[in-house]
Amino acid sequence: MAVLVVQVFNKREKQKMNIIIPMAGRGSRLRPHTLTTPKPLIPLAGIPIVERLVEDIVRTLPVAVKKIAFVTGRFGDECEKDLLDVARRLGAEGIICYQDEPLGTAHAILCGSECLEGPVVVAFADTLFRADFSINPEADGVLFVQKIEDPSAFGVIVTDDSGGIVDYVEKPKEYVGNLAMIGIYSFKDGARLKKELDYLIDNDIRLSGEYQLPDALRNMTKSGLTFIPGEVLEWMDCGNKDVTVETNRRVLEILSAEGRLHNETGIDATAQITDSVITPPCYIGPGVKINRSIIGPHVSLGENSKIVGSVISDSLIQGDTHIENSNLKGAMIGSKASIYGKTQDVSIGDFCTLGNREE
Repeated sequence: MAVLVVQVFNKREKQKMNIIIPMAGRGSRLRPHTLTTPKPLIPLAGIPIVERLVEDIVRTLPVAVKKIAFVTGRFGDECEKDLLDVARRLGAEGIICYQDEPLGTAHAILCGSECLEGPVVVAFADTLFRADFSINPEADGVLFVQKIEDPSAFGVIVTDDSGGIVDYVEKPKEYVGNLAMIGIYSFKDGARLKKELDYLIDNDIRLSGEYQLPDALRNMTKSGLTFIPGEVLEWMDCGNKDVTVETNRRVLEILSAEGRLHNETGIDATAQITDSVITPPCYIGPGVKINRSIIGPHVSLGENSKIVGSVISDSLIQGDTHIENSNLKGAMIGSKASIYGKTQDVSIGDFCTLGNREE
């Protein structure tokens, strides 16, 4: 949930921005949920991760957005239509671009080259974040970072005494700093970025077989461009089941605090709730039926789900799912799944059944 004030670009300028959303990854760490649904399209509190990300970026940018490029795998016509609808609702032109091979972050961004002109935001679609910055408008770009205890699994920036970025190290084996890049970038000149990305491809400059964005950033810094860090206040990852459930919890808390849960209660008007207790914050989607159950806090229930005789807290449950006589905490359940009997921390994908129904 981005609370983002980016002043990289002079507000007096009328030039619109573009956004590139790389989202072609397979999401293997979130299986089985990503076997049937691309990770960025998994709903949190009823809205897909990628839509929450883009909506918050557009809502908080200082200028209007012209184009949004979604760099995807071959997700199918229905998914592509949903993405184009997201852009349309936000007043921008949506573009579907394909990354058919996992060739790295630089390659993914270059797949959205139609949007690499003028000011551009690049946001990888498995991250939600909160930030509140006032940035030097003379900077050529902002790289949003988070302090990490163990940065060895991330790309890390190195800064000088003035706070400017002087180098970029991908997955450092030795400590060079603790400011990890989280996948959100803002560039003043998309065409300049494209030139450096093309250079990597044309000269086959790879790291571990992939074309990496830090190599392009390093070349741009050496050429005299100024990049500065924007440290986020909160970073919400969706990389695996546990952190996705945790992010669902934070999203519900934020929406509740900001009064942005639908109907203010988070309960859709078409939900049917009998002999049950709902402890906020929760999201109860359209057509949900709850009977003899205790739900919440921090539960998202997708549309048309049915819950009977159960106690559920801190869980993310997608649509058309049936849960009966269960005790769930920290669970992540896919669409059209069924669970019968007492279970705690469970993760099952779409169309799965766990337990036997008591007749």
